[in-house]
Parts: sequence; C-alpha cells; structure tokens
Amino acid sequence: MARVLGSASDTDATLRYMREALKMAKQALEADETPVGCVMVHQGRIIGRGMNDTNRSLNGTRHAEFQAIDQVLKTRPPSVFRDTSLYVTVEPCIMCASALRQLNIQSVFFGCANERFGGTGGVLSIHSDPDIDRPFAAHGGWLREEAIMLLRQFYVQENQKAPDPRVKKSRELKTEILPVTPNAAIRGPMV
Repeated sequence: MARVLGSASDTDATLRYMREALKMAKQALEADETPVGCVMVHQGRIIGRGMNDTNRSLNGTRHAEFQAIDQVLKTRPPSVFRDTSLYVTVEPCIMCASALRQLNIQSVFFGCANERFGGTGGVLSIHSDPDIDRPFAAHGGWLREEAIMLLRQFYVQENQKAPDPRVKKSRELKTEILPVTPNAAIRGPMV
C-alpha cells in the first residue's frame, strides 16, 4: 500500500509539519501577533509558510493561511493546491476555510479548535459542504496543547493595536488544559 503524505495515518510526517507550524506561531508571538502559524506541504516539501500579520499590517485579512497562500502563488500555479496539505496551529476561520476550499486544498491538519470562528467544524463546516467546490479533509487535535498555550501566552499580555486595548495586569497564565469534548475528538487525534 502506498504511503500518502498528508494523510492522517502518516503520524510522523504530520507531527513534523505541525512542529514547523508551531515555529511560525512562536515567531508571530514574538512579533506581538496572535500566535497562529502554518506551513503548506506539496509532495513532502514545505512550499509555503505563514504567520498572522494582522496587528503589524492593521489588516484583519492577513491571517497565517493567506500569508502562506501568497507565498505559494509567487512561484506556483493555483492548481498546486489540489495536491497540497495545510498544517496550521489553530483551526482555520470561516474566511480562511472558504479560501482553502476555493483553492481546492487537499487536506488541513490543525492543532486546536477555533470555537468562535472555526470554519472546519468549530462553528461552520465549510470544508465538507457538498454543495460547493471540492470538499477537503480536516483533522484536528495535532499538538493541541502546545497551540493552546501559545494562544494563552498572547492573550495574557496587552495588545496596544487591538481596537479596544484592555489592561491585563492582573491576568495569570493558566496552564491546565481541559480534555477535548466528545464532538471535537471525532475530528482528530490527541497528539
């Protein structure tokens, strides 16, 4: 049986690419951005990287996924996405999931769910709606705890570029992470 890179059964490769996405998220955190990072993988090679850039650019559409898409499209045709997988630390939002669907991305692997804006099951299931474009597979829970801790580190600090900055001097970093709810566990592994 042929081994397909980007499939849920290819645990070692998935973990390797998720660690690369976490590196991008850490760079975002160091740049005072929401710590979301991603990599795009085609035929076993990383062809695009992205991290959130909404605070620096003051542009709410500059999510990690769009940064990686832009990088890929500089050197490759859009058809490359048919055989490309995205590895991202946080479930793609509705906007990003829609763009990925329109680009015909092959699959998405993500760390933690996005319970406010998730487009691959957290709020809507853009990835699997049978009425639009080709669906893509979405697998959540990969290095979930690491992704959650990066987000928590960001949200305990003050963000001067937020529309309504809040003083957070009394906030403490919570280190306990609750288990995944039964519905979220269906979508992917707890690695």
